[in-house]
Amino acid sequence: MDNQPNNTPSNKTLLAAIDLGSNSFRLEIGRLDSGHIERVEYLKEAVRQGGDLDEDRNLTPEAIERGVRCLARFGERLQGFDPAHVRAVATQTLREANNREVFLKLAKKALGFDVEVISGMEEARLIYQGVNRFLPQSNEKRLVLDIGGRSTEFILGQGFEAHHTASLHVGSVAWSLKHFSTGEFTEKAFTRAEIAAESIFETLGSNFNHKQWDIAYGASGTVGAVADILVQYGRPVDTITKEGLHWLREELLRTRYAEKLRLEGLREDRKPVIAGGLSILIAIFEFLQIETLNVAKGALRHGLLYDMLARKNDMLDLRNASIQRLARKFEVDENQADMVATVAGKLFEKISDDVNFAVGERQTHARKLRWAALLHEIGSFISPIDAHLHGAYLLEHTEPLGFAQSELHRLSSLILGHRAKLKRIEADFSDRIFVMQLICLRLAVILCHARQMPNLRGMQLRMENNTIFLTTPNSWAEKYPQSNYLLDEESLAWQKTIWRFVTISN
Repeated sequence: MDNQPNNTPSNKTLLAAIDLGSNSFRLEIGRLDSGHIERVEYLKEAVRQGGDLDEDRNLTPEAIERGVRCLARFGERLQGFDPAHVRAVATQTLREANNREVFLKLAKKALGFDVEVISGMEEARLIYQGVNRFLPQSNEKRLVLDIGGRSTEFILGQGFEAHHTASLHVGSVAWSLKHFSTGEFTEKAFTRAEIAAESIFETLGSNFNHKQWDIAYGASGTVGAVADILVQYGRPVDTITKEGLHWLREELLRTRYAEKLRLEGLREDRKPVIAGGLSILIAIFEFLQIETLNVAKGALRHGLLYDMLARKNDMLDLRNASIQRLARKFEVDENQADMVATVAGKLFEKISDDVNFAVGERQTHARKLRWAALLHEIGSFISPIDAHLHGAYLLEHTEPLGFAQSELHRLSSLILGHRAKLKRIEADFSDRIFVMQLICLRLAVILCHARQMPNLRGMQLRMENNTIFLTTPNSWAEKYPQSNYLLDEESLAWQKTIWRFVTISN
């Protein structure tokens, strides 16, 4: 059994969240204090990677270099941090970039920690969590929006629960490049930008209709930049009105060129993208019939910090609830799924017994294996034929809340691999942890083929170099001939990889 200590952060622990946005990279460091996280330090750099995707949707070398240099500076500040207390996520630009793996590898080296690419829905959820941490608890229905560099997130929720989320491909960097590329502000350009944004907002449907919410909040980015300007010219603090937006629009038209803008409260790094962001914000006001937008103090990075606390508490980890919802939605045989998950977990304990894991790492890998086992049959909802293929596809495209894309890909690969021919799995078989998880899942499915709990007494599973050994009691093969046959077939399957699987009777 795993006797490692619980890795829940203790009081006064330092936590760090890094948000790799399309316009800016942000680092938030906070100290845990009786369930709340107090800011210790906040760093922000305008990296503007969102403007440097080439025609093949690859990050340019210059954009990669800017991002890596920024993360190296963040990494210096984070030296000595426990990896379990740091979380870095990338959003729309990295979701789009075809060469994101190139950047992510360099980013990890520079930062010293993994960088996750999260889905738009997950980004929206985290934004909502971050915003609500700075608001009083109430039953009001809240609309939260965040205009980023290449996407805009909309969330409708109540309390800490987000009921509807949407992430649309419209952002301040993208819109500025598309409609104000020359740096000139004209009535025609603003009108086209606003109409183009509204046409995209039509996909929101009725969920975000103004009758569905009581109060609207705007987070981070463009909202904060616009509010900073308006307050300098006599408008209320932390409030944006339709009148204020149209006044700012007229000021940009009067100045005409971005390079000539001299507005109080407007930072230099915001000048190239202010018109694009403003046109989107005006379109949102018109489309959702917003009269007043309240400026939120929380943002994605704050959601990340508090989500880290939840992930350390298995009862609060949203990913568990997401797995349960998926299992119910696709009518998984609950008893069989739980049995396979239990057996896979016991096998993982055996095969990883000699591995020197960092604190909490064994539990993390075991938890992901359990999730994959609980969902290994979801593809049967579509068809029992090639169910592993259907299951992997479903998991890659349902975007369950709480998961990074890399986590979903790992679970999808395990679900695909629980029955597929190994040579067809696009996975890194040099990743020993993945191989451990995969063999444990495949063996659990084999041992549970009769849909009854197997007897694991006397079984041992170990890994030496590139060979996996399963030891069974002497009489086991005679007592369970079908299982023994399936294990022989499993040995043949692994011969086409860099690994070998051998069964030994003892």
